[in-house]
Order: sequence, then C-alpha cells, then structure tokens
Amino acid sequence: MSLSLNDIEHIFLMRGKSQYGSEAVNQLEHALQCAELAEANQETPETIAACLLHDLGHLLAAERAGTRDHDAHTDDLHQYVALPFLRQHLPEAVLEPIRLHVDAKRYLCHKDPPYWNTLSPASKYSLEQQGGAFNAHEARAFSLLAFAQESTRLRRYDDLAKVPGRTDLPPLSRYTAILSKWF
Repeated sequence: MSLSLNDIEHIFLMRGKSQYGSEAVNQLEHALQCAELAEANQETPETIAACLLHDLGHLLAAERAGTRDHDAHTDDLHQYVALPFLRQHLPEAVLEPIRLHVDAKRYLCHKDPPYWNTLSPASKYSLEQQGGAFNAHEARAFSLLAFAQESTRLRRYDDLAKVPGRTDLPPLSRYTAILSKWF
C-alpha cells in the first residue's frame, strides 16, 4: 500500500499535532521547521522533501499502535516505517536520507564529538536506544553510502527544528507543493 499526497497531508494535519517525543514542539511544527531550514539553505527539492517527511514514520507507527503520540521511550524504527508507503512515488534521493537520518546522528556523534553536546536530552536518550555513536568502522562504512552527506545535513536541520512557539511557520501546502511533482 502506498500513501497518496492527500493521505500525507491528512496524517500531518490530524496526527501532526501530537507531541514530538519529549521536545517542546509537535510533529507538524518539527517537520515544517526542518523543511524550512533545508529550503533556507538552498537544498534540492529532494532534500527539502526528505526533511519534511523524515519523521512521518513516528506518526505511522503511533497510528499502527493505536496511540496518539509515538512512545519516546522505545525505538519505533521510524526511519524505516514510512518507506514502504512512500517508495512508489518518491525517488531514492528523498527516501535514502529519511532511512539514513538516524544513522547520521550516530555518525556525527563519532565524527564530531562536540556534536553530542548540541543534542537535546530527548535526542540523546533516543541515540542510546538507537545503538549509540558509531565506532570507527561503522562511521567509515556510513560515510561511503550514497546520500550520506544529504542525510547528515538533514540530521543537522532535524536537530535545530525544535523551536517552540513559532507563529511564522510556512503552511504545509508550501511543502506538499514540492512533493506534488512525484505524486
């Protein structure tokens, strides 16, 4: 089964108001802030789309579990959950950064040790659930993957996209318009 663009909009508008783990923003605010950061940094439409959709798996996993919010105390493997629903429409340049964004955090913790200090407490907690920082061998293997650089940039936007109380966020339609080229 695949998601239509209307399905994605519906999920964000209906379930996106749920809290983003232990962060001070909800899922929709986080997705919009992440996409906005990518756009401000003149990323490709594919990377902007990946930034919008990177945590869609949290919303789908919560829906599958019959809960409103994703459980911030367990690893729901959200980086994989949405992929089967998106694969029919989106290119690898969107899908791979989504799939790799958790590994990008693990990579950055190895490659750039001060990066750990920039993570929110919730992100540090989830990192431990996700396997912790990569070792040297894992980091090297990650760095050689296609879309490793894009996923690392997505990860940095992800870390910054947690500003509470923003009233100036672009509408979801700004980014679903970008997605519409593939649907």
